[in-house]
Formats: sequence, C-alpha cells, structure tokens
Amino acid sequence: MTINEVQQEIIEEFSVYEDWMDKYSYLIELGNDLKDLDPKEKTDEHLIRGCQSRVWLVSEFIDGKIVFRGESDAIIVKGLVALLLRVVSNRTPDEIIDNELFFVEAIGLNQHLTPTRSNGLLSMIKQIKLYAVAYKRISEKGE
Repeated sequence: MTINEVQQEIIEEFSVYEDWMDKYSYLIELGNDLKDLDPKEKTDEHLIRGCQSRVWLVSEFIDGKIVFRGESDAIIVKGLVALLLRVVSNRTPDEIIDNELFFVEAIGLNQHLTPTRSNGLLSMIKQIKLYAVAYKRISEKGE
C-alpha cells in the first residue's frame, strides 16, 4: 500500500464514527495497541521537542526504508503516534519527503485537538520529515 492508500484507509475508518467522543475512543484504542518502547529508548535523544506530553520517536534505516517506533505518556497522543507510524513506517525517505500527510485534516483532527496537541503533532511530523531527509543524504553518500 502507498502512503496515500494508508491515509485513505484511516479516513474511511474514522468516517464510521459520527461523534467525536467515539473518534477519541478509537484513537485511544489505537494507542493502546501500540507496542511500548524499551525503557532504554526513552531518552532525551528520542524525545520530540514541542510536545506538551512526552513523545519519543525512534528510527532505524533498514534496507533502504525507515522503520519508526514511538510512544507517548498521554493516551490521546499515543493514538496520534500510532496513526503517524502506520502511515510513515517502513517507507523510503523519498516516499516520506514527497507525500503530504493529509489524513489529519481529512478526519478533522486539526480542528478537534487542543492547540498544544496540534503543535505536538506538527512537531512529530516535522521530526519524521527531518529523519527522512537525513537518511536520504546518508543513503546517497553510501552509493
């Protein structure tokens, strides 16, 4: 599946719920399904700046693709992390760089998050894009 196909799938999943409390419940459920990071990975190096809650994002570059893992100490934010990772993990740097993450706006998350959570979400997306740019440069130098 492409990044855009996964985003469309997420949009369809959220469209089932009319009430935002149900959407939040689904987001919490997604977060609960996210595998916890090893406590050794919860370091300042992996902490996302700009998030009110604590969010850790770990990346590895394996066979030309970026594998992301993440966690948060806040239940709604952990669900946001799960959604983001579903879209961007196991992708090439170019896939991440060349695609916009439109699902956030399409499901209305941008309108239903507090300003601090919205800023945190933008910080996570920015960090993911920065990792993609860095891994792209590394892979180009290795060729």
